[in-house]
Amino acid sequence: MTRATTTATEYAWAALGGDPALLAHVSAVVRDGALNARLPVRELARACVGACALAAAELAAARTGGAVPGVRVDDGAVATAFASERWLRVDGREPVVFAPLSRFWRTADGWVRTHLNHPHHRARLTAALGLPGDASAEAVAGRLAGRPAAEAEDAVYAAGGLAVALRTAREWAAHAQGAAVARLPLVGRERLDAGPPRALPRPAASPLLPASGVRVLDLTRVVAGPVATRTLALLGADVLRVDPPRLPELPDQHADTGFGKRSVTLDLSRDRRAFEELLDAADVVVTGYRPGSLDRFGPAPRALAERRPGLVVAQLSAWGHEGPWAGRRGFDSLVQAATGIAVAEGSAERPGALPAQALDHGTGYLLAGAVLRSLTDRSREGGTRLVRLALARTAAWLTDGTPRDPGPADTVHEGPGPWLTETDSPLGRLRYARPPVSFTGGPDDWTRPPGPWGADPARWATGA
Repeated sequence: MTRATTTATEYAWAALGGDPALLAHVSAVVRDGALNARLPVRELARACVGACALAAAELAAARTGGAVPGVRVDDGAVATAFASERWLRVDGREPVVFAPLSRFWRTADGWVRTHLNHPHHRARLTAALGLPGDASAEAVAGRLAGRPAAEAEDAVYAAGGLAVALRTAREWAAHAQGAAVARLPLVGRERLDAGPPRALPRPAASPLLPASGVRVLDLTRVVAGPVATRTLALLGADVLRVDPPRLPELPDQHADTGFGKRSVTLDLSRDRRAFEELLDAADVVVTGYRPGSLDRFGPAPRALAERRPGLVVAQLSAWGHEGPWAGRRGFDSLVQAATGIAVAEGSAERPGALPAQALDHGTGYLLAGAVLRSLTDRSREGGTRLVRLALARTAAWLTDGTPRDPGPADTVHEGPGPWLTETDSPLGRLRYARPPVSFTGGPDDWTRPPGPWGADPARWATGA
């Protein structure tokens, strides 16, 4: 049984600038028990995927001249995809998701959440606490227990590390960064110039790939940005992910989000010419580093608009591009701690967490949808397009209750099995989550599995 689109999907689609009449093409299979939480995680996840799929269907219609295909959003597929990093298996091995010291710690007056998934993150935390790099969990706990949470947050950040004090939603709203985020739209959209329309050629009929022939330069890391570009790859884009050679991605995260892509390493300070050649031929540039951190290498939006008019520039950040924390690094778990989510999902004894990294995944699908909608708008109206999203702004949407859908479920979610599949790859035998983005005639899987990190040449695919 299917149901018409929910108000949450209407909200997400409006944030993408979509025509509300197109929502009639969306239906949902609502499954009780999918992404159970106190906050409306299931509704947010369904809306983000549904809006992304509708943007793909709209672009497909624009390129073929036909009707907008029907979109079907299944809670089972969405719930499985939102935990894709958890369901991944490489030759039967379970993934490594979080380092042992990435967790909540008691402080003198509350809790602090750390993120230590990379060696340099751990080194900076231990340095801030006056401990050796190989300090035990007990030693870290002892140092943090004697400090106020806000003081620990500031000290670790000053040392270049990642730690956030636990806050309630009210405390976050009173914080300067919380106030700055509240002023931002869920999806920031801007036209940077008045360039002419740039239509894309008609794509192949089967499967219908609305992003075919689109070159996407992927300058993102970890989860949200790679989820967005993984989705664009599913839809036919030539996605080339570029990483610095001295900052390898966690192998299991790379495997989970690397489907459909190619992976390159470039030292932007030394390989500037190769990077600029990629920029000069890109149709979409997606960045997921701290706002402004890559600007000296060329990806500042205005500079890109002058360099390649008609480009789509998509920027992702943790805390937003405005406010005192705009330049800070951040991850889903830290944003959950800062914005009141961990309090809402926890107990009197301990902070909690969402059933999936829903801020990462939800923002990732919204980001992909924003790129697709920008390509459609560009084909009709022209112009270089800029879109901006932030994990903290998605968190604000979740905590304000907007995604609520009071309707009854169609059926019960009985686990991820139907939405898991396997394939051989250069990394080994992979079990992985199927893509949740689905529309009539569209793809149901990626055309290529992930390969080794940084193993591909720094050039676009032939004929893209």
